[in-house]
Amino acid sequence: TLCSVLAVAISLERVFCLRRKRIIRPEIVSVLENIKGPEDFGLALSVCNQYDGPFAHVIRGGLDNRHLPLDEIKEAILDQGRQEMGSLQKGLVVLETVASVSPLLGLLGTVLGMIKVFQEISVVGVGQGNLLAGGIAEAILTTAAGLFIAIPSLVLYNYFTAKAESLILEIEKYSNGLLKKLRGFQASRTTAGDAKEGAA
Repeated sequence: TLCSVLAVAISLERVFCLRRKRIIRPEIVSVLENIKGPEDFGLALSVCNQYDGPFAHVIRGGLDNRHLPLDEIKEAILDQGRQEMGSLQKGLVVLETVASVSPLLGLLGTVLGMIKVFQEISVVGVGQGNLLAGGIAEAILTTAAGLFIAIPSLVLYNYFTAKAESLILEIEKYSNGLLKKLRGFQASRTTAGDAKEGAA
């Protein structure tokens, strides 16, 4: 019962938290796609500050460090990304554990039930067929119950893991896009600086 309650609670929470629109905010995507120059970073940062969540935090990590060398910006984004992965994968370890443990608990119940049946056989003998059949059926039910919990839990675990990985890849795609724009702006600034020195 505890395993089934845990599986249902975690699944409902993950269904709500891993919705794409809740993670990949369209407003942040829009402002990132419309960055045309360094002057647009302020607006992008203010939009990121309006939202909470992994995507906003990762992009903000890049924007906050935009004045640093490109390697350091990339490292800041990666560090933030590693921290945010935990929130996307929250509860999945418990769901995996439920999927693994439930059949074992069912099997344990079956073994204990069979021990009880054999104890009854030692007392009443094998003549009481109805009594023994009922005991065996009751023992096997625990394995069925364990599998009934484990199979959906495993399916949901795989689904939520794939969903989280898909969102991580999408966040990575947009953060790489931001890095490319930063690289381009830094390169053009360096070129402009060299041109000024040449003119002087």
